[in-house]
Amino acid sequence: MNRRYLQALTALIGLAAMLGTADAANLPRRVGECVETRVKEVANRLENTPGSGSAVAFVNGGSQVSYDQVPQVDASRPGDAVTMCLVSIPRGCPPGDQRGRRYRTTNKRTGQSWTLPDAEHMCGGA
Repeated sequence: MNRRYLQALTALIGLAAMLGTADAANLPRRVGECVETRVKEVANRLENTPGSGSAVAFVNGGSQVSYDQVPQVDASRPGDAVTMCLVSIPRGCPPGDQRGRRYRTTNKRTGQSWTLPDAEHMCGGA
């Protein structure tokens, strides 16, 4: 194989690796930090219960939920690219209970944004 071919192949493999890990990026850890991910699933808060609220899951393992129907969430589709930013972390939580983090998410396809927590209950709750 010639050198130019190997360089192109190496660059292509590197690009594929970067793209593959972009969607698997961890959740933001610090307030103000953002990550790029994709919508995995959009659903009702309660399974098979329309009107029970909005829920969305992301390929990076994150999720957001609301007791209300959130039109911006409901307009999202699996595969939509989103930017997810951590906006708040609750304080005084029991060790290991990280529920209640709030994220501002912007759907790049729709241009719509929403801010919701990652769980129905805050840390230390039900």
